[in-house]
Amino acid sequence: MDGSVVLDNKESVGKLLKKKKSLFYYIKHDYILYLMLVIPIIYILTFKYAPMYGIQIAFKDYNIFQGANMSPWNDFATFKQIFSSPQFFQVVRNTLMLNGLDLIVGFPAPILLAVLINELVWNKFKKISQTILYLPHFLSWVIIGGIVAQLLSPTGMLNSVISHLGGEPLPFLTNKYAWVATYSLIGVWQNAGWGTILYLAAMTGIDKQLYEAADADGAGRFAKIWHVTLPGIRPTIVILLILQIGNIMAINFDRPFNIQNNLVMDFGDVISTYVYRVGIQSANFSVAAAVGLFQSVICLIFLVGSNFISRKLGENGIW
Repeated sequence: MDGSVVLDNKESVGKLLKKKKSLFYYIKHDYILYLMLVIPIIYILTFKYAPMYGIQIAFKDYNIFQGANMSPWNDFATFKQIFSSPQFFQVVRNTLMLNGLDLIVGFPAPILLAVLINELVWNKFKKISQTILYLPHFLSWVIIGGIVAQLLSPTGMLNSVISHLGGEPLPFLTNKYAWVATYSLIGVWQNAGWGTILYLAAMTGIDKQLYEAADADGAGRFAKIWHVTLPGIRPTIVILLILQIGNIMAINFDRPFNIQNNLVMDFGDVISTYVYRVGIQSANFSVAAAVGLFQSVICLIFLVGSNFISRKLGENGIW
């Protein structure tokens, strides 16, 4: 009996040694791939984890001459300041509103566009279409802001054409409600083409036999899209939806800053522009750090909550 125990122990040790050897073997065999991971890891550590050291600024009366460590603690005075400001809740509302519109209008757009591209029969036209649709993603928001001003301002090209035709100029950028619609549609134009990449890649993984079976059952093109294509890319849709919901409180600085103007600040002032104006321009770095921390915590709550709901509904979440 003791001998069998010893043998079992030897076998388990042998398996562990095999696992260790296999790990070193793969590292040695694929060392180039592991070396390629070095740069992304350095980037994440430098720009994602190292700045967490500065979170303490949100809880201090930060002084650039004293530094983060030597600045005195302020007993949550910074958070009391921002939570007592009506302007802060206005920018939170605007951020949720604009990101919510991007979720409602912008999220389905790449899915629809990817389905349409996938249904194209002429491959050459399909490649040309994809290239043209990708291009707006590579334009800087500074350039896009200039294009929008030239086209949609009261004296812009589009309103000039409307005036020449006898119509009244439309307030695309001067009326706050029209500005919100313009903001959302410009975001769709800039991001929809690039967003199709993941969905088209997911469509290539759908078993072609499913389409053949649908043809045998007499299914038309729309029926195949509804019963084969969309269910085939559903896991990708769910994961991207969870990620976008998780970023519901995070908004880029470039897009609203380059499109907004003083006439639409009731809806155009968001968290990122608020941090820039109140925190950076006014050198109130404690406020900037506190607002950023608040934003990150809310995003984390939305991310975990949406992933939890997804798992409860039977879908595969992020984890």
